[in-house]
Amino acid sequence: MINRVEKLSLLSEMIAFAKYDKDIKRIEYNFLLGVAKQLEISREDFEYLLENPVTYTHLKSHSERIVQFHRLVLLMNIEQEYGEENNSAGVIKLYNFGLRMGLSHESITKVLYLMESFPNKIVPPDVLIDIFKTQYN
Repeated sequence: MINRVEKLSLLSEMIAFAKYDKDIKRIEYNFLLGVAKQLEISREDFEYLLENPVTYTHLKSHSERIVQFHRLVLLMNIEQEYGEENNSAGVIKLYNFGLRMGLSHESITKVLYLMESFPNKIVPPDVLIDIFKTQYN
């Protein structure tokens, strides 16, 4: 179970990911707000994080890092589906965030490669977990 500081850090990281190239689009905002609700972070705290990022907190749990990476994959796909013209920039950004989370570069590379073969480039959670389990063991 992750604590409040870790939850705020996760959401702040996702906001930074969405803002990496420009302002947050409405669809990204709604996705991030949904993640905030899932993490039990109030709308007021979410709005505060939009302008005041918190310091990155490294998640101890490998499974929580995988879940966070999956959220970032979904967010990147939203960006690309709704106007992000530079696919390679999004992939590089996602790769770097994954490395910063302490995930193996082999697993990240495999996920990014396999994304292309799935509808809407969304890797199913069970496939993503299997990729990381294989590398982790």
